[in-house]
Amino acid sequence: MNEKRRLIDQMGDSPTFVAEGVRLTGDLETPGPLVVCGSVRGDGRVGGMLRMSVTAQWEGEIHTGTAVVAGRITGRLVVEGKLEVAATAVLRADIQAASIAVAKGAVIDGIVTVTTGEPIVRFEEKRTRR
Repeated sequence: MNEKRRLIDQMGDSPTFVAEGVRLTGDLETPGPLVVCGSVRGDGRVGGMLRMSVTAQWEGEIHTGTAVVAGRITGRLVVEGKLEVAATAVLRADIQAASIAVAKGAVIDGIVTVTTGEPIVRFEEKRTRR
């Protein structure tokens, strides 16, 4: 697998969806990937990749393998691997991840910890959202 490929290109298994307009209250746990386009209030454990669209909102503590976030998170985000933060993202959360890439324009308000000690990668969003 090409390590330079964007996480979104590596989603893999059939994901669980929280569709736009859906409001989920309570803790959420899934063994595979999760795509959130709606709203979640509660804690989450995602066994695969977490993908949050620009319309997504999550309030709570999230634990995941990898993540691509274009929406809003309030609380805490713990990522075992790589975190990509899109230009549209607003994270009012404490963040812990092995590596972090942040697009120009993203808002992060909280304590950011990179567990590997690598520098945070900053990039300019080149792709258009589908």
